[in-house]
Amino acid sequence: MEVRSNPAAGNSFDHRRPPAVPSKQQLPAPHSVDTSAVSQRLQKELMALMMSGGDLGVSAFPDGESIFTWIGTVEGGKGTLYEGLSYKLSLHFPLDYPFKPPQVKFETMCFHPNVDQFGNICLDILQDKWSSAYDCRTILLSIQSLLEEPNLESPLNSYAAALWNDKEDYRRMVHKQYFSGEAHES
Repeated sequence: MEVRSNPAAGNSFDHRRPPAVPSKQQLPAPHSVDTSAVSQRLQKELMALMMSGGDLGVSAFPDGESIFTWIGTVEGGKGTLYEGLSYKLSLHFPLDYPFKPPQVKFETMCFHPNVDQFGNICLDILQDKWSSAYDCRTILLSIQSLLEEPNLESPLNSYAAALWNDKEDYRRMVHKQYFSGEAHES
């Protein structure tokens, strides 16, 4: 085979070589996630929580082998309608944590204006007010605080919101749901 050049075009074309074909090898995504960095961050949060969380009435540990799925516990604060009660939560951390918030749900039935019948929680820091500066301890303490101070402007459970000002009836409903022993449907 011969090489022909086209002086008018100012380029040459080698007929012996096949045209370049784009590589089928996948390039990394422009914002690829370093799961080892996320794992390290979660390990640090776990250690910090183990050192201080129990004293505050909150705790969490990985559920099984995955560092991305945790089971948490929030104790009702002293002097609140939830005092003496302990709530189990599930925490699912995304691969791009802490840039995205974890999915957090009550696993124990919780009668509360900002918790629906499936355990979903309406809490601004788990949605539009999320910051990568938050950690698991902050989330659990915020949920513990939410138990005492619901956002009645944004209820997921309108019945609980309507009953909030009648503390005796509200306390009865909290205990009725809690002691029914039912877990939320997933």
